[in-house]
Amino acid sequence: MNFGTSGLRGLVSDMTDPACAAWTAAFLAHLGCAGPMGPRALLVGRDRRPSSPRIAASVRGAAVRAGLAAVDCGVLPTPALALEAARRSLPAVMVTGSHIPFDRNGLKFYRPGGEIGKDDEAGILAALDAPALAAPTAGAETVAEGVATAYVARLVNFFPPGALKGLRIGVWRHSAAGRDVTDAALRALGAQTVSLGETDAFTPVDTEAVRAEDAAQMTAWVRANQLDALVSTDGDGDRPLLTDETGALLRGDLLGVLTARALGADAVATPVSSNTALERCGWFARVARTRIGSPHVIAAMERLSAQGARLVAGFEANGGFLLGGEAVSKSGARLSALPTRDALTPILAVLVAAAAQDAPLSRLAARLPLRVTASDRLPDAPTARSAALVAALTTDAAQRAAFLAAAGLSAAAAVDVTDGLRISLVGDEIVHLRPSGNAPELRAYAEAADGPRAAALVAAVLAQAGAQLSRLQG
Repeated sequence: MNFGTSGLRGLVSDMTDPACAAWTAAFLAHLGCAGPMGPRALLVGRDRRPSSPRIAASVRGAAVRAGLAAVDCGVLPTPALALEAARRSLPAVMVTGSHIPFDRNGLKFYRPGGEIGKDDEAGILAALDAPALAAPTAGAETVAEGVATAYVARLVNFFPPGALKGLRIGVWRHSAAGRDVTDAALRALGAQTVSLGETDAFTPVDTEAVRAEDAAQMTAWVRANQLDALVSTDGDGDRPLLTDETGALLRGDLLGVLTARALGADAVATPVSSNTALERCGWFARVARTRIGSPHVIAAMERLSAQGARLVAGFEANGGFLLGGEAVSKSGARLSALPTRDALTPILAVLVAAAAQDAPLSRLAARLPLRVTASDRLPDAPTARSAALVAALTTDAAQRAAFLAAAGLSAAAAVDVTDGLRISLVGDEIVHLRPSGNAPELRAYAEAADGPRAAALVAAVLAQAGAQLSRLQG
């Protein structure tokens, strides 16, 4: 088990009860929760993966042995758990592997004040190697009620009553932890919802690399049901999916730009992989680019706030949106900060913005500068080999030039090594390679003036990377 771009991840076979309990105990020890001044309870939530109930039970057991009350929050979106942790000033653990396959899972840790950072990860690792201190008395298990309801109310109460009245919106439910929550929020704002594709089997939906068959299915649903939009999330509800009235996917980084604008942010933090329409639109006084991963985005948001920004937002290319302060609507309604990735905020904010302008989603998105991003991944690419390839392309200009030529791409105009290798090509196009921080995959991103070209860039880069990785293996 290792820390990735967001939380601890590992194979289910490695996430044994003793291992999960040890990591939980290390988290609590790092926070000082077992001491007389520490919090006396731990909130625990989970997604719908087959392994999540067992792992959540081992997490709660570790909290009880540490002398805390283990509060079972059940199946709910990760941001709902984070919001409750902030409201009650308690730490929390979410059992989820997000979008990765069901044979893997993970733990996301939250301080009372929000998502843990890289310094916390180091502290947890240090505590993992230290002997656990026995609590003088054991804690107890309890069950929380109304956590998801409070999460929905926070957003519904911010937007105008009936803001989505007259809209017909599909909800691709699959195995999403927040499928009921998403549906409830849309209906509370007046939308008519159509439930689609619910399954008991876990579906690993990656909003940053949507499978062709899923994209085709979403388009078919939109047309067959005459929908104004179709929405969904990844497994734990911190990454959104949103299509317009034609079934075209509104990619997460453009969704983030539109959401930040709708909420009135004047400063934005986002990873280097996000669409450059963020800078080109000219809507924000300050923009900070970071490494990929919510801890890096949160750190940049904190720096922007310290520099005097009025309202800081953050988002990732996967669509997860972070709100660093309190947003205030024109009517005076207030939306509290939630500095962790959230899927429901961008879904509702953009739908409401389009409805307020009596415009379809496609027209709202068309107001952004014409830059289109695409991404995909090479599965079963061991991290060590992927990292070796990216390192070689980064340090060896001749090898990099040969790689681009073999992929049929133009020459490099500039190179950015903030996270992986991001190459600006002659002709105002971008390609980006990086090993995944969550799974044995090599991820590729591209940006161009239109969707087909961006997709072609990704395909070309991954094909050439796959060929080179095969040679490395041989």
